[in-house]
Amino acid sequence: MTADLPNLPKHPMHALTTYELRDYRRLLERALGDRTIGSAPVAANLRAKLDDVLREQEERDQIRHGRQSGL
Repeated sequence: MTADLPNLPKHPMHALTTYELRDYRRLLERALGDRTIGSAPVAANLRAKLDDVLREQEERDQIRHGRQSGL
């Protein structure tokens, strides 16, 4: 599957810039939107990665706006 996604991040998610995180999210969303990939067994793995990206983006948004999560 990684051969199909050539622009995978080279760093852990927390170390990605905002732009890298955005681009990674778009890459995952496009892959899941593809009929052959979106219905393949590997799609669950891609959805999990997309969930991680969305969580990271939400956490950064909360930090940026001064809200604390989980309190």
